[in-house]
Amino acid sequence: MSIVHTNSLTRRKEPFEPIEPGAVRLYSCGPTVHDFAHIGNFRAFVFVDVLKRHLLLRGLKVKHVMNLTDVGHMTSDADEGEDKIGKSARERGVSVWDVVKTFSEAFFEDARALRLLPADVYPRASEHVPDMVRMVERILANGFAYVSNGSVYFDLAKFPAYGRLSGNTLEHLMEGARVEVNPDKRCPHDFALWKAAPTSVMRWESPWSTGVPGWHAECTAMAMRYLGEQLDIHTGGEDNLFPHHECEIAQAEAATGLSPYVRHWMHNRHLLVDGTKMSKSLGNFYTLRDLLAKGHSPLAIRYILLSSQYRMPLNFTMEGLEAAATSVRRINDFVARLAEAPAAEGGPDVAPLCERAKTAFAEALDDDLNASGALAAVHDFMHEANRLALTAASAAVVREAMAYFDRVLDVLEAPGKRGVVLTLPALRAHGRIGRPTVVVGESNVDMVSADSEAIQRLIAERQAARKARDFKRADAIRTDLAARGIILEDTPQGVRWRRAK
Repeated sequence: MSIVHTNSLTRRKEPFEPIEPGAVRLYSCGPTVHDFAHIGNFRAFVFVDVLKRHLLLRGLKVKHVMNLTDVGHMTSDADEGEDKIGKSARERGVSVWDVVKTFSEAFFEDARALRLLPADVYPRASEHVPDMVRMVERILANGFAYVSNGSVYFDLAKFPAYGRLSGNTLEHLMEGARVEVNPDKRCPHDFALWKAAPTSVMRWESPWSTGVPGWHAECTAMAMRYLGEQLDIHTGGEDNLFPHHECEIAQAEAATGLSPYVRHWMHNRHLLVDGTKMSKSLGNFYTLRDLLAKGHSPLAIRYILLSSQYRMPLNFTMEGLEAAATSVRRINDFVARLAEAPAAEGGPDVAPLCERAKTAFAEALDDDLNASGALAAVHDFMHEANRLALTAASAAVVREAMAYFDRVLDVLEAPGKRGVVLTLPALRAHGRIGRPTVVVGESNVDMVSADSEAIQRLIAERQAARKARDFKRADAIRTDLAARGIILEDTPQGVRWRRAK
């Protein structure tokens, strides 16, 4: 089955074929670094992470660019965003540059906690203003924009294709909601490419004035800088579809004369909390850090964020998060039992089961990245394997089953590092994959000083101390790990650890 994605531009499923065979140019709208990212933001970021892993699994090379919006867009125009960074700085009593630094670092910490594969490039808007200026100059030279009192506006009357993505054509906009009159604009719906802002804290020089780039300009300029003038896939939340992505199309095609700017637009639906829109005033607003502080595992959070197909609304509840944690534990326990299976003779023929599971898993993801269907294939495989008493099978049978889980975990989590729930190198290091010295379980972001490699080193040191009958040292290591929230379990198959609840 070929890969098919729902293209927001055409509103139908289409076979995915990159411009350059075998290579994918992928751009994602990243965070505005004015505050800690909330779980709705991370739904979009987990979605693109699974998308990228699936493309890699299918043998495609992926160049992924995700921007960081670290420029405050100081403007009164409602369609051009608000100055979130400036507002954050004022509320915290710090500089805008302190805000940008603090929350950029926080985003990367959170991304690591959720095991997101890093993008190839994270361009910062503040470092690419010259690229934006050059793009605006091209648009002006091609007759699609005009200068007014030091600002530059896109002339929507010159671009009749506006509205293809969202349905908000200029005619429709003119018939719709009222827009505050701006005497600098020829049409109230023309959007800013550059805004004169001589007193803004964040400001740059341009041929037209001292000011700031328009909100939409940054993504288009940076995408074309690193990926070329036409992209294979552009992702974002459904709230980016209009006006941001609609304006991106207008800018890119007006600058280059090439169409389409993006072959496949992919948008994830909103995340709801307890059936309603997430809002601080309602008390249902959660950042990733809020949930981690309450003791929830980042792996369970990742699981719930990817558990619903990206084009379906996701209703986040604490009960759902607990269910996700249970699913994570079940997968973890199952793989651990496989790893510890004794070397029996014979056993059930697992090859047909593995092949069916591989096919079901891949076909679900090929069909518009149906992650919920892929997870169902994983749980069906575990159910059937338990029915066949697979954990008592021969070494060859166990290797076949573990190979399946390698494939699964490579997509749902980090290839070669940590699956949805498990670190695999210790298992792969054993020829039969059984009887590992250490089977690694869940970890949490608050254990920065106790990552899996550090834990394994301490456990190995403890084992050596016990062998040397240095029980004082062995007990000290156990106490140290317990203080970090790590509980050790000595089993006949080796030492296992888990995170304290």
